[in-house]
Amino acid sequence: MITRREVLETNEMIQKENLDVRTITMGISLLDCMDASLDECRKKIHDKIYSKAKNLVKTGKDIEREFGIPIVNKRISVTPIAIVGSACCKSPEDYAAIAKTLDDVAKEVGVNFIGGYSALVSKGSTPYDEMLMKSIPLALSTTDMVCSSINLGSTKTGINMDAVRLMGDIIKETAELTKEQDSLGCAKLVVFCNAPDDNPFMAGAFHGVTEGDCVINVGVSGPGVVKTALEKVRGESFEVLCETIKKTAFKVTRVGQLVAKEASQRLGVPFGIIDLSLAPTPAIGDSVADILCEIGLEYAGAPGTTAALALLNDQVKKGGVMASSYVGGLSGAFIPVSEDQGMINAVEAGALSLEKLEAMTCVCSVGLDMIAIPGDTKATTISGIIADELAIGMVNQKTTAVRIIPVIGKGVGETVEFGGLLGHAPIMPVNSFSCDNFVNRTGRIPAPIHSFKN
Repeated sequence: MITRREVLETNEMIQKENLDVRTITMGISLLDCMDASLDECRKKIHDKIYSKAKNLVKTGKDIEREFGIPIVNKRISVTPIAIVGSACCKSPEDYAAIAKTLDDVAKEVGVNFIGGYSALVSKGSTPYDEMLMKSIPLALSTTDMVCSSINLGSTKTGINMDAVRLMGDIIKETAELTKEQDSLGCAKLVVFCNAPDDNPFMAGAFHGVTEGDCVINVGVSGPGVVKTALEKVRGESFEVLCETIKKTAFKVTRVGQLVAKEASQRLGVPFGIIDLSLAPTPAIGDSVADILCEIGLEYAGAPGTTAALALLNDQVKKGGVMASSYVGGLSGAFIPVSEDQGMINAVEAGALSLEKLEAMTCVCSVGLDMIAIPGDTKATTISGIIADELAIGMVNQKTTAVRIIPVIGKGVGETVEFGGLLGHAPIMPVNSFSCDNFVNRTGRIPAPIHSFKN
């Protein structure tokens, strides 16, 4: 039974502390859309997505209105397109044509983004995987809603360094083709190690091949709620601090569970997972960095930051798993620079560097996220940054990712404005020493010894 006090408490979190359901994401399998004809494949993709998702946005708005819970985004994720297009695509341009179909149907059904323009190449790449990767700059520069992700490594397989090297070039080319929008295409492109099949957050969402035909996954977020709760226990012991985060995460996850169940029932689609991730927005009071400051740091990046973030991430997970039987996706704390005003403030104050962010990713839920770097950064340097981050994920048996934006025509000290939830970011300096000889080796980095669990 939900008590009156709990209802009032939830209203307070929504109205004053930026609690929201960040996304309802419908995952759709496109395996039955494969066809030897590109035109037929595109038609099947359009018709399948439209038939499944035509009521997704309306349902989200209805739940939002009836329950008073903000639902910021309604999104779609699909089977990795490298697989779906493998029977009919003969060139990168063919894959880009499928991206246009995804973009068109996303606009028809009214969703914010569609993810799954993806390839899974952690151990090696097939010809169609490579075609999709080479098509990414064209696809992202000619669409609005499409998001792309590539899984380049895993704890079980190691890191595919040939693909890492290629993705450095792809990111640079994407930046060039979208330079009139401050290289915005790179904000819709992420590379992973240990990518989850059920992540509802963009740009990394795709519908894994082990998933069912259609599923509803919900991402819920509330950095402002956690910060407000911690203000009430300022100066208390670590035990009190941890209990407060855990109890708050529990309450936030219950809100997501309610929305997920309602959406599942109304759409006639199975409920998948709740992803409880403290995902910040540019709005004041909706910052993960501000939580770290409330824990006791002058700025994110100060000594103690990695420990504070580890504590926060762990307690969020512990609270979340008690609130739902199906917590999944990424679930933890996100640290995107451009989407978090507290992170931006820390960079501008000189407290937070790229190297410190990399250390923080060892203990949080994702990785180097929404980081703007000088546009003249070499492709091999980008590949080296990716390899470092993937190694953290591989060795620590966790998901890590890189979403990095070389802003063409801009350098350190300048600022780039992406708008909306993507926010704005200062251009961060990058280590200028060369890693060319390392990146240009061929093959893969083997899986670590502790990956052998059978």
